[in-house]
Amino acid sequence: MTKRKLLRRNLFTLAPALLALSLTSPAVAQETVLELDPAQTQVNFTLGDVLHTVHGTFKLKHGTVKFDPASGHAEGLVVVDATSGDSGSHARDHKMHKDILESAQYPEITFTPEKLQGQVLPQGDFKVQILGRFTMHGGGHPLTLVVQAHLAGEQLTADTQFTIPYVSWGLKNPSTLSLRVNDTVDIAIHAAGQIKFAAAH
Repeated sequence: MTKRKLLRRNLFTLAPALLALSLTSPAVAQETVLELDPAQTQVNFTLGDVLHTVHGTFKLKHGTVKFDPASGHAEGLVVVDATSGDSGSHARDHKMHKDILESAQYPEITFTPEKLQGQVLPQGDFKVQILGRFTMHGGGHPLTLVVQAHLAGEQLTADTQFTIPYVSWGLKNPSTLSLRVNDTVDIAIHAAGQIKFAAAH
């Protein structure tokens, strides 16, 4: 078999595979944009102490995450309303906002994504890591979110959990003689939103 015939045969063999890849993987050459829905997103916190565990919530103000599946580059901003913190106790929440979060001075808690690791599937369940910067009480800190997500059409739901060492980050510990709480607080987020694929720049 001549080299020309061999080359032609290889091209005919590869052509269907390349065509199938272009049809089934539209996200490879596209930028992905996720717009979070504040009404369907829940931000929960858990703070343990000696006698009992405190549970509470914060509200999402808005959130946009953009990333390139090919390079993993990410950008955007997720903003939580620090003033919305609610643990179900007026006295405890007043102390949290006035003495710990100082939410009148620092009304927002933010996460700025910088890189995405893992594969975002066009449908179904997948798991990724989002590396970025978490900012609260005026200070920024590197944070990696391990996200378990599900995509159905353009509707995405995602869950992540992480721990904030708030005392080592410079915030006060609210412990008293009769109340001893942990130096860390656990955060659990259930997010929902719409994901779209746009042509990469």
